[in-house]
Amino acid sequence: MPELTPCERIDGGFQVKISMSFPLRWVNSYVLKGQHGFTIVDPGPRNMDTEAEWAHVFQQLGMSFEDISDIVVTHHHPDHYGLAGWMQQQSQARVHMSARSHKEAMMMWDAPESTVAMENRLPSFFVQHGFPLEQVSALELHIRQAYLQVNPQPEITVIPTGMDARLEWGGRSWLPVETGGHAPGHVSLYDPNSGVILCGDAVLPQISPNISLLPGSDAQPLRSYVDGLQRLGELEVAWAYPGHRNPFGYFRERTQALLAHHEERLDKFQQLIQPEGSTAYELCIAMFGGKLGIHQLRFAMSETLAHLVELVRRERASMSETDSITRFYPLCRQ
Repeated sequence: MPELTPCERIDGGFQVKISMSFPLRWVNSYVLKGQHGFTIVDPGPRNMDTEAEWAHVFQQLGMSFEDISDIVVTHHHPDHYGLAGWMQQQSQARVHMSARSHKEAMMMWDAPESTVAMENRLPSFFVQHGFPLEQVSALELHIRQAYLQVNPQPEITVIPTGMDARLEWGGRSWLPVETGGHAPGHVSLYDPNSGVILCGDAVLPQISPNISLLPGSDAQPLRSYVDGLQRLGELEVAWAYPGHRNPFGYFRERTQALLAHHEERLDKFQQLIQPEGSTAYELCIAMFGGKLGIHQLRFAMSETLAHLVELVRRERASMSETDSITRFYPLCRQ
């Protein structure tokens, strides 16, 4: 079992580092104390180690499962959503997430034998974009292993959206801000009175959140992410609590830096597209290198596709299919 990280006190609660796989190493969960119990935001991935970590956290805070009134999930990825169902079973707490995020969870983590399960859709989608056949079995196994981190899945209460929505958790009145790109239906919690935001993976202080094109999901994820960043950047944020790395105070500046980062990456991908056409896999390797493990390769491939379809949308590239393989072609930038 990894070394257990003690809780760190924040305004109105605690930041808890729950362990996860390399390279991120931990996900930030937040325990907020309110009049009617504790609210836990993003409990983390499920495995024996993380269950033990939460037992240690409860011991530190002098609380039990019965003290949990609500569990909030910013988005459906396993490192945020995974323990929600298990924790609900132990506590009988309500689990809150957006309707779109729940839809994505059902698509992503449906039973493996389902025709809509991502395990049965992503490999063929990648192969269509030049992914090597000899790596398909490794990709299938990688997706299959993620199911272990998200079961059981919770019964959910839908988070309302809109400027009139207010949610009372942890002694604060939160405005839910729904964005996309990193995960459709991602919800950040913003307290206009204090300028505090729990921003999940929508805005991270040091790394760029992965933007993935996935079959059956958002067809324009980078456009969605850019739109969301622009809206988040308009908020008066004094202090941000992210899903990874440490809390930070330069929220608006960070949204601007992430917008610039993706414009630069679009320029780079456009430069890499060959006149005779390039597959997404070829461009992925050209951008990120050829020594990626299957975990990193999966996300690099999805990120590549997200940028390429945005180039097509902006009429800076074109795409066509020949012999069941999709290739991208350069177009003159207007």
